[in-house]
Amino acid sequence: MTAQPIGTAVADTAAVPPVRRAGGRAGRARERAAWGFVAPALIAIGVFFAIPVFAALLLSLTDFDIYALADLGNVRFVGLQNYERLFANPLFWGAMKNTGLFAVLGVPLSIAASLAAAVILNARVVKWRPLWRVMFFAPYVTTLVATAVLWNYLLHTRYGVINWAISSIGLPPVDWLGQPSTSIPAILMFVVWKIFGYNMLIFLAVLQTVPDDLYEAARIDGAGPWKRFVHVTLPAIAPTLLLVSIISVAGFFQLFAEPYVMTQGGPAQSTVTVLYFMYEEGFKWWNLGSASAVAFILFVCILAVTLVQLAVAKRMGAYE
Repeated sequence: MTAQPIGTAVADTAAVPPVRRAGGRAGRARERAAWGFVAPALIAIGVFFAIPVFAALLLSLTDFDIYALADLGNVRFVGLQNYERLFANPLFWGAMKNTGLFAVLGVPLSIAASLAAAVILNARVVKWRPLWRVMFFAPYVTTLVATAVLWNYLLHTRYGVINWAISSIGLPPVDWLGQPSTSIPAILMFVVWKIFGYNMLIFLAVLQTVPDDLYEAARIDGAGPWKRFVHVTLPAIAPTLLLVSIISVAGFFQLFAEPYVMTQGGPAQSTVTVLYFMYEEGFKWWNLGSASAVAFILFVCILAVTLVQLAVAKRMGAYE
């Protein structure tokens, strides 16, 4: 190998123009272009999120009711009285308890069902995978009211298919929607069946990005299917798992249509959720100030749980 003369090397180095950082007028132009791209999203967030949240907060400090709809002069500022009445109302705490049960039981069930379905459909040995994906995703896009009515028939005490299956093995039929002890599990079965297809597609998309080399290395080291799932799959999809858990928690905290259609909040107020309670306060009793207070409390609860999820996930190394 021939050594290059020092003078030639210096000359070549001097011939290379120095790299200049973008600044001045060009930098400002790029910054304006960046703000131009994100401006539509920021405007949408402001119009459909920030302004409604601020308006709900202001409305929750008034006694806005049906009389105020006719004349805004009837609106009075009451401060924190709506919140004081809510905290003294046992029906509100019952709704909080029911919502917490739906979230604590429903979020793990829905994530487990969707992740299991995604792992199965991601396996290459499964035939007709596109067909199975469509079948699993179909409940999510079907009309909620129609499917809820169908599940009412499936859960019927006398001629429901589920009770027929239970009776066939010698067990007595269960009044799923007529008993407080079984109404929440019955609605949870329907909700998990309805929504797990959406999360399944998210998991399926991220599972297809996991390199096969990782699975092959784990298989060579003697890891079985469960160890490969725990030590390869879960760490690789941890950020997506966090995203799905945040979406699921927010969804279960806002559960309304399912208990409204299937049980109307019964039996004995056992399926009244916070959103259902807010609906009755606002559109049944026309206490819109109280309903706004419920909405703001729900917003704070979802925000607090989301921050806790982010803190726990960061500590566990799910994201940086």
